[in-house]
Amino acid sequence: MKNIHTDKAPAAVGPYSQAIMTEGLLFLSGQLGIDPATGKMVEGVAGQAEQMLKNAQAILEEAGVGFEKVIKTTVFLTDMADFQKVNEIYAKYFSKPFPARSAIAVAALPVGGLVEIEMIVEIPA
Repeated sequence: MKNIHTDKAPAAVGPYSQAIMTEGLLFLSGQLGIDPATGKMVEGVAGQAEQMLKNAQAILEEAGVGFEKVIKTTVFLTDMADFQKVNEIYAKYFSKPFPARSAIAVAALPVGGLVEIEMIVEIPA
């Protein structure tokens, strides 16, 4: 098991790792729309969605992979009415074949987040 960490993504806001690599898989913890340069949440759901995917991209790069190796995502939304906005931004980062995905409405997210994403990623042997 290997801890993956980059300063190009926000530090964990609790007792967890940005990502853990083990036996051909990488598990990314939920990423929020926090700007790593300022440590502050980006405004609006579209801005947060864009930033959370940039944060995930930085962690993927640290692990030596890209979005094409993502096999499963889980998207958490505080308002399911934002689903389409998040989908539009999500589609800019992923291409066919798209990863399997779940989208879940939640009552709240840490530090006032409106959207969060976690990923499971294949690590080539």
